[in-house]
Amino acid sequence: MTARFFTKREAGGVAAQGLPLLVGVAALTFSALYFLSDLIELVQGRFSTPQLALTLVAEAAIPVFVIGLYVVQRPRMRLLGLIGALGYASSFVCFTGTVLFAMVNRTSDWAALSDRLGAWVLVPGAVMVLAGSAFGLAVIRADVLPRWTGVALIVGVVLVGTASALPEIAQTAAAGVRDLALAGMGGSLLSARRAAGPARHPNRDLAVMTR
Repeated sequence: MTARFFTKREAGGVAAQGLPLLVGVAALTFSALYFLSDLIELVQGRFSTPQLALTLVAEAAIPVFVIGLYVVQRPRMRLLGLIGALGYASSFVCFTGTVLFAMVNRTSDWAALSDRLGAWVLVPGAVMVLAGSAFGLAVIRADVLPRWTGVALIVGVVLVGTASALPEIAQTAAAGVRDLALAGMGGSLLSARRAAGPARHPNRDLAVMTR
């Protein structure tokens, strides 16, 4: 892995050099928390209030840092990246609502929640698969963040979308691939910033990790 330097104009006019740091920390932290919530659910075999609260925090952050990941890769993400980012973000806005529903109604587990909400779960799930695949492909084409993260995101969202009928451990593993992809994008931003050293001037080049 090496760090490639782009001017702020080439990177899409990022307003502040601190943005990659914030996006990187958020992507890494909240992806890890999201996977942790899935592990807790797997171990206890059902929903619980603390686990759902953790899921709520993680899912509420995903739309924000996914848009941020798009911004730090502009203009190379092009229209495909924008569509993917907005679609993926919108699907998790819906998922956050389903978590609130589960907390308020004390829903026992994912199967019971899916049965009660029906299309309110299926439609955002389909959007997540399509938009996540588009975003992953845009990451690969942009070649700003490591390409393996884009591949992992595509594989992860497809696995999540097809694993609903599989045992819970398989569902958790599928979610782990998706979470690893986003965490990898965040981690690469942090690695690039460390490699570049402290910014000497707010208008200097923005260091972005690339493959």
